[in-house]
Amino acid sequence: MTIKRLALALPLLFAGWIATLASISLLTDEAPAQVVVFPKRAFLDNLPEGASIIALNDWSITLASPRPGFAGSLYRHGAWLVLPAGLRGCLPLPRR
Repeated sequence: MTIKRLALALPLLFAGWIATLASISLLTDEAPAQVVVFPKRAFLDNLPEGASIIALNDWSITLASPRPGFAGSLYRHGAWLVLPAGLRGCLPLPRR
């Protein structure tokens, strides 16, 4: 019974983590860049104005822009999933 519960809990935990990241990306402008996962060709041909490509591979593209609400504009241009990139994490690290 424990293995069945674990097999159910792990995918739910992963889905919750992705949903939290997507919410942070959409609701705040804290991340210096955004990762679009599984971009379609139409999205790549129609990037939002002011978007700078930082990295590109077969399954994602990392974009940056100084515009507020950038993640929302990525969704409006056809992005399927937008996640924050470049955040330092939950706990502030001491400066050296």
